Amino acid sequence: MSNQVINPSTGMQEMVFSLNSEEDLHNALVEGDKYYRRQRIVPVKVRAQQLMAIAASFRENADNLAQTATNNMGKLISESYAEVEATAKIAEYYAKNGPRALEPKPYTYAGDKQAMVQYESTGTIVAIEPWNFPYTQVMRVFAPNFLLGNAVILKHASIVAGCALGIEQTIIDAKVDAAALQNLFLTNEQVAQLIQDRRIQGVALTGSTGAGRAVACEAGQALTKVTLELGGNDAFVVLEHADVQQAIKDGATSRLRNAGQVCTSAKRFIVHQAVVEEFTTGMIEEFKSRRVGDANDPDTTLAPLASRNAAEMLQWQVDTAIENGAEVLVDGGMVDDEEGNFFTPVLLTNIKRDNPMFDQEFFGPVGQIYVVKDNEEAVKLANQSQYGLAGAVYSQSVGEAKSIADQIETGQVFINQPSNGYPEIPFGGVKNSGFGREMSELALYEFANQKMVALG
Repeated sequence: MSNQVINPSTGMQEMVFSLNSEEDLHNALVEGDKYYRRQRIVPVKVRAQQLMAIAASFRENADNLAQTATNNMGKLISESYAEVEATAKIAEYYAKNGPRALEPKPYTYAGDKQAMVQYESTGTIVAIEPWNFPYTQVMRVFAPNFLLGNAVILKHASIVAGCALGIEQTIIDAKVDAAALQNLFLTNEQVAQLIQDRRIQGVALTGSTGAGRAVACEAGQALTKVTLELGGNDAFVVLEHADVQQAIKDGATSRLRNAGQVCTSAKRFIVHQAVVEEFTTGMIEEFKSRRVGDANDPDTTLAPLASRNAAEMLQWQVDTAIENGAEVLVDGGMVDDEEGNFFTPVLLTNIKRDNPMFDQEFFGPVGQIYVVKDNEEAVKLANQSQYGLAGAVYSQSVGEAKSIADQIETGQVFINQPSNGYPEIPFGGVKNSGFGREMSELALYEFANQKMVALG
């Protein structure tokens, strides 16, 4: 069975690839298990050095990797280069900081007896990764598990098949054992089969809430640990005493970067009534200023959506919201007379709680403005969501912003800055946004055997 990768800017075929066979799947499991067992006797510092070589390899291959991402999923070429660099920085972070985090941790018990927890590898991890950040999402899972000594089998989104091959080759170019990361093009049925294998000791998925439920069910049947980074409907709260102009700039950047295809982007602008007029005026200007076009054109400021299906789904969501009472502040949507998946920004307001789109994630350049009378109402609205991935709070009083942040039910809150991912700090959500953590030292422990050894 053959699959195509279609360029979102041109609508033209980029590549054709075939799904892997049952034999390929069997061989990957065998090689992954062999790798895991070989690494049991290899010092962590050796893999740390290899991670530095992998970071260097990503930088050396930046031109090819960036162009492939732009051609596969439509990311602006400048954003693609930035993502390759961010991927290298994640590898560097674990190379420099991971060995210390994996040192045994001492405990005292029964008075004066000593014990320690030591962190050991467990086997092969399946990474099921999305198309919107085709390199960093993979490195978030690969780097900590590689340092630990786990093998990784990558099941990437089909529309970024070229990126998946590029990651695999870039790691091989770093002179790293090829079994450390094996890319497979698999069906959902093959993924389910893979998860049931006893050699699989963990599953990391970034994707939709529906996909998370399906994978968690499969992993639960196998009693296999799983981490899930799912959707978001993040609140961007602008309080009465905020620097409104800064909030406008950051809010627009957060909502529209990567063509709005970011799980943690600002999706719901919750704005105090005292500053909503200024905020709305500025946000309208920002949304109207974006230039939609070919992702390779340096003058383009808003790339196409990754697929035609994504554009059609987003248009349906916008239409449904409007049909149910939403007010249009910036009128945009699908551009039908172009070959690519172009979608001009849309800004909505007056979305009531009975609107079927009230708590749905708009995965594209669509913003929503909500007006609140006070901080209490802002917190209540922010928490009235099935999701809890990230958020932001703006106020020139950091104490006030921190007070609001403490009350928001989400995995991450950023004060006076838009949400983002940094290797130094934990990343993950609550509620229907999933569970488990990527990034920081916490990611090292997700699929580790935290073995306790008690000394007599």
